Amino acid sequence: MLVLPPGYLTVTTEPLPPVVIGDTVTLKCNFQTDGSLREIVWFRVIEGGTAKQKIFTYDAMYNTNISHTEDHRQQKALVYQSTVRLPEVQMDDDGHYECHVGIYDKASQDKVVLASGSITLTVIAPPKSISVVAADSPAPFSRYEAQNFTLVCIVTGGKPAPMVYFKRDGELIEAVNVPGLGKNQGRHQAGLRSSQQLSSRDLDDTKLQRSLSLLEHEAKPARLGQHSPEEEQKGKKEIESDPAGPTTEVIPETVVSREFPRWVQSTDPLYYFQHRQQVASDGTMEVRAMLTWSLNPQLDNEALFSCEVKHPALSMPMQAEVTLSAPRGPKLSMSPSKAKVGDTIRIAVQGFQNEVFPEPLFTWTMVGGPLLDGREEHNGRELILERAPAELNGSMFRCTAQNPLGSSDTHTRLIVFENPRLKKGKEQFLGKHLKNVFIILLQSVIEIFTAGD
Repeated sequence: MLVLPPGYLTVTTEPLPPVVIGDTVTLKCNFQTDGSLREIVWFRVIEGGTAKQKIFTYDAMYNTNISHTEDHRQQKALVYQSTVRLPEVQMDDDGHYECHVGIYDKASQDKVVLASGSITLTVIAPPKSISVVAADSPAPFSRYEAQNFTLVCIVTGGKPAPMVYFKRDGELIEAVNVPGLGKNQGRHQAGLRSSQQLSSRDLDDTKLQRSLSLLEHEAKPARLGQHSPEEEQKGKKEIESDPAGPTTEVIPETVVSREFPRWVQSTDPLYYFQHRQQVASDGTMEVRAMLTWSLNPQLDNEALFSCEVKHPALSMPMQAEVTLSAPRGPKLSMSPSKAKVGDTIRIAVQGFQNEVFPEPLFTWTMVGGPLLDGREEHNGRELILERAPAELNGSMFRCTAQNPLGSSDTHTRLIVFENPRLKKGKEQFLGKHLKNVFIILLQSVIEIFTAGD
């Protein structure tokens, strides 16, 4: 049995698990002594440990009955507990707390014995928002080369930083983790796009180039007009002289279409995962998780991608999802609906036949010539025609909506009606002009007759 000397004082604190923001927490400080209690003081450590802020004081000189106090009560002989209750904790409450206890020595009431203990309060907060966006959006569609595509999941307001992962059609995506890049993020991202255009679990760039070279080498003898007449004649003689027939298979001519891309895509793409985080002003974290792969419009169109977040302050994962889709049939609106000569006409994209992600790039052209301002094309959701002339009547305008998954065109014909106000103004101007001419002629005739008299 441990025997404590007279005038002893021991102070212990109970550790706290992480506390979710908004909850109520109780700080507990236990102490044991055979002396008379002098005081209990609770401090909050601030300014990185260089200063302390007093949050609670119990002075035994002014509180003779300790058994009825809310924050200090006797549990059993010589064992005490002091508690401090913090309702609805906030991020500012996160940090270190100290419990200081002072007693009078049992042998000498004039002597004060001091001891202290500390508690760390960790306040955690669930993420406030989650969203998925496409990097480099809006972006054009290209059928002639493979494109890398990046989804960015942005999670804000969490502490500590949450765990973020991606799913495709409900299945967890296994991705190659790319370490945090910091300031070189953009440079590495560009390098990733250039060096990993063709991503497959079985093909890297070196193997791919070698495979393409072999394909080209094997296809050369099969193309028409690639051999000299002597070589072709020699080949015919060898075949005729061999009684067993030809020993090599004649490969038919291969025609490579110029309409479709020459790159090869895997049905099992290789995904790259990047993760960045930074501390916000309120102490919470902002996390950006990026998923990059070589896009295959035929396979990825209508694919459902979700970003999910796990966090100790969440009872279930937080989720945001998007469905990749190519734009189809943009709907156009015109204002005013009945345009007249001289009006400012606005043709705008009103919507689509389906939900489109990522954001499309809109390009406007006029069929058969440049736009009204002389440009060949205009980018944006709206085309504005200032002071439309009568010559625009019957003109056809094309709106092309495209994103990395595909493109779609919509045409609209512009009908421009005559403007009665402009026509009336011309008639008034012409009448006034003829009136002035008549007056001048009349004055001239009067002057002639006057001179004859």
